[in-house]
Amino acid sequence: MADHDHNCGLGVSIAFLSGAMLGAMAAILYAPHSGEETRRAIKGYARRTEEDVLEKAKEIRTDIAHTMDEAKRYLKETEATIAAALAAGKEAFKKERADRV
Repeated sequence: MADHDHNCGLGVSIAFLSGAMLGAMAAILYAPHSGEETRRAIKGYARRTEEDVLEKAKEIRTDIAHTMDEAKRYLKETEATIAAALAAGKEAFKKERADRV
């Protein structure tokens, strides 16, 4: 459930960044500035957006690495539980067969 909430938060963050980017682009394009000023503003905005996107990508990579570590740990625990259950089942089968003979 926590993973679902985290994914929803990530989606909201991406939607917010996208909306902010589109809004800023529209504001820049409709602003009454010269072409040079507008190009400079767009370059500055693009540079800041690139930095924001790279930072968000680092956060996502960290989250994915953490999730993968948790998944590996869970699989090891599950593997041990299944192995123990299988061994107990085999032992019970052998005992039952021995009791019938």
